[in-house]
Amino acid sequence: MLSLQLGPLALPVAPLLLFVAAWLAMTLASRLASPARRHEAGNAVFHATLVGLLAARLSHLAFHASAYAASPWSMIDLRDGGWHSASGLLAGSLWLAWRGWKTLELRRPLGLGLLAGVLVWTAGTFATQLPREALLPDVPLAELAGGQPTTLARTAAGRPAVVNLWATWCGPCRAEMPVLAAAQQRTPDVAILFANQGERADVVQAFLARERLALRDVLLDERSAL
Repeated sequence: MLSLQLGPLALPVAPLLLFVAAWLAMTLASRLASPARRHEAGNAVFHATLVGLLAARLSHLAFHASAYAASPWSMIDLRDGGWHSASGLLAGSLWLAWRGWKTLELRRPLGLGLLAGVLVWTAGTFATQLPREALLPDVPLAELAGGQPTTLARTAAGRPAVVNLWATWCGPCRAEMPVLAAAQQRTPDVAILFANQGERADVVQAFLARERLALRDVLLDERSAL
């Protein structure tokens, strides 16, 4: 996930972009509405955003139910970044359509607010997905086997690298781990690096043993700096 680095903070761009799009939609809808309906228009967009987020999360959970079956409580852990954007956009749009159908005066403000928000969100999402040079960050890591300090570049040793950021609490991470493990066995000329985010060595080792995963190049990013 692309992030914006502010000193020691790494802010993911996707939620920031969503915040900007929602704020623009709320502001525009409020200003286009009549003085008596401005507060109502802004609230409608705010509630549509919440409805959309809930629908996006529930849809993601439904599509990946098997990945969360072993640890149901992880469904409420939003750190895994699991959202189904299309479902969220549809649900939010339907909410605004319903509000506009109920109140004729709100149709134009809500429609134009939705259009502006979607355009900003779509353009920003497209811009963040443009091809760009990917350099391995020089973040201090530790090898799981032995605890020796290392970096991604040192572990990759000049090979093309796939860097998998993961954690034992992440449902989608657990689901994809066997696939990546098999790929690591098939393609020794590609460095598939497993950089665990913020967990202790004993937690990682217990998980790998329990899941019977024989992995090379498992690294510990104790401060989640990556």
